[in-house]
Amino acid sequence: MSAVPVAQSPSRVLVLGASGGIGRALAAEIGRRHPAAQVVGLSRSGGDFDLLDEVSIARAASSLGDRPIDWIINATGVLSADDSGPEKSLRAVDPDRMLRLLAIDAVGPALCCKHFGPLLARESPTVFAHLSARVGSIGDNRLGGWIGYRSAKAALNQIVRTASIELARRHRGLAMVALHPGTVETGLSRPFLAQRPRQSPDEAARNLVDVLEALTPADNGRFLAWDGRPIPW
Repeated sequence: MSAVPVAQSPSRVLVLGASGGIGRALAAEIGRRHPAAQVVGLSRSGGDFDLLDEVSIARAASSLGDRPIDWIINATGVLSADDSGPEKSLRAVDPDRMLRLLAIDAVGPALCCKHFGPLLARESPTVFAHLSARVGSIGDNRLGGWIGYRSAKAALNQIVRTASIELARRHRGLAMVALHPGTVETGLSRPFLAQRPRQSPDEAARNLVDVLEALTPADNGRFLAWDGRPIPW
């Protein structure tokens, strides 16, 4: 990363998926570090918008008014489309479950780029971060399995990369990134984590906000881990 961070002091922050474990922790951590900032949280459970309904996403964006946003953090997403968990092999692939996972973890974020992206400040430094996952890396895939989730996060990474190019033409100073938060224990992920080392949502939020505060326009379109290190596509 550049040695001169330019995204340290947001005045208005939007957290999408603010009712989830990581989203809630991110909103709280940003509020602690930047008490003068307005932190707005939107979520499906709060009745604010639904990733599967573009009309609701457009309506949520319109409700935020004309004041520019400095940071947008998309903390939405699911590990599995139902209680069956990620697939362990090709035999477990189910087209309906896989399509729903892609709709939530990839198409929904693309619609968030479409409708919330234009709300970013035009001239000042801005951040649009999407929570991705290391398992979405094609180059880093050595274990196989989890086909639907891997594919959805790989699609999200391409969406972030592509949208970062288009949005940077209108929003100077943009750093749009895909972020891997590490293995975080939340209600959604707990049944599938087994004995893996994990972080609490609060620990993950502290690490992620460290990364957000260090971003510069040179990081636009990158895929980064919770410690700021790049991850191969």
